[in-house]
Amino acid sequence: MSDAYDKYYQTENLFGEPYPELIRFFTDLTERGSVLDLGCGQGRNALALARLGYTVTGIDISRTGIEQMNKIARSENLALNGTVDNIYTFNRIDAFDIVLLDSIFHFAKKDREKESLLLQKIQSELQPGGLLVICLQDTGNKVKILNQILDSAKKLNKTADKKFSYLFEDKSNDHSSLTKYRMIVAENKLN
Repeated sequence: MSDAYDKYYQTENLFGEPYPELIRFFTDLTERGSVLDLGCGQGRNALALARLGYTVTGIDISRTGIEQMNKIARSENLALNGTVDNIYTFNRIDAFDIVLLDSIFHFAKKDREKESLLLQKIQSELQPGGLLVICLQDTGNKVKILNQILDSAKKLNKTADKKFSYLFEDKSNDHSSLTKYRMIVAENKLN
């Protein structure tokens, strides 16, 4: 699978700019803590958050994506470190104030169990007061399934559920698409 993403990421900035709603959410937070961006790809969110003053760790299975992100982070002297790793086996979630998952969950039949287990793992390891920020396409039953998983997590308290649309433009190929998204934020209840 990493070979496929390495091939996709030969196109720099493949997925465009970060969602303005996501950046606004992080801009409005009063404390600039540590962020774990799971499935960070080429770092579109990780780079933007580091530029806002967050200390960011990006995890992705694509060596190409991580190398591109780290190169930009070094050139801008950002507090950002990307590591090639599997998001499903990464085990230091409790070291971060915020965990970000953007467009990771699809909840297709073949992936639903694996994705559900990842969410359960994150909620069980998220530090008290830590935030879980999830962006996903608002299509099919994705949001319904996500909410069922989050509602079953007794440690999490949903603090935001924002609908927005994202316009992706690839000017080099004269392509654009408008997609509905949701950003759901949950806080780990203090023990």
